[in-house]
Amino acid sequence: MRKEKILIIDDDPDILDVLELTLSDNYIVISAKNGKDGLDLVKSKGPDLVISDYNMPIMTGPEFCRNLRKDILLRHLPVIMLTGKGETKDMVMGIEAGADDYLIKPFEPETLLARIRMILNRTMRSLDANPLTHLPGNPSIMDELQNSIDSGKIFAVGYVDLDKFKIYNDQYGFEHGDEIIRETARILIEATQGICGNDAFVGHIGGDDFVFICDNAKADAVAAKIVEDFDQASPSFYNETDRQAGFILGRDRQGTEIKTGFVYVSIGIVSNDIQKITHIAQIGEIGAELKKFAKSVEKSVFVRDQRRKESNLL
Repeated sequence: MRKEKILIIDDDPDILDVLELTLSDNYIVISAKNGKDGLDLVKSKGPDLVISDYNMPIMTGPEFCRNLRKDILLRHLPVIMLTGKGETKDMVMGIEAGADDYLIKPFEPETLLARIRMILNRTMRSLDANPLTHLPGNPSIMDELQNSIDSGKIFAVGYVDLDKFKIYNDQYGFEHGDEIIRETARILIEATQGICGNDAFVGHIGGDDFVFICDNAKADAVAAKIVEDFDQASPSFYNETDRQAGFILGRDRQGTEIKTGFVYVSIGIVSNDIQKITHIAQIGEIGAELKKFAKSVEKSVFVRDQRRKESNLL
């Protein structure tokens, strides 16, 4: 498992020693004695979090933060500010300069470790989340898939894709397309939580591609609920004229004008109930095959691996 890297910046060697002892069991620790050297290490070493003293020579903690936030590639990096003063104005200055949290020296090691865990988790979610749906993105999806494999339990992965979505986007515009993406996310969340509680996972791969991971015994019910709710919502994405007609005019990838029905959803369910799954790529390969088959049906549908006994889900 990857260890996060923490940069500590302080001109007091005793504080640096204390911080290194506190953090070294759980994190990779690098250190600097002033803000300027710290800024150089941020650019060369790529830490996951910075712990910076408030008062330092050459470049203070607030100055370090302000310089950090000027760089578009570094402005997301979380910073905890440490100071020996408990004055409110110092706390305010540190926060206004861009610090994410604040601790007064001397501090309890357990408190610092708890703050670090909280900030790292929050930052990971923020960076990973899809900006449109706020669902977990690919890094979290990969972690969940690997955790499912490692657990040894029987699980199912549903790959969810929208069909006729490009033509809809071309006809109605990306803003309306984004509304469909958000509505799809809501449908997935409500279906998985309603059937599986908090035990299921929903992620947004990107564009109109989603994934859910849940107990295999509940996966069919989840997929059926998604299909039902999406088909119920789909007509509302269109204006009254198109709803009455039941189709819109669009162009295929070759530029030929075609009539196309409403957007629908295809789901391919991959499970380790009938075969051993040992790596994430295996799940993706099977899921892609199933989703391709589901798309060929030309309506909202979910399918499982055809090798499953008595599978009759179309």
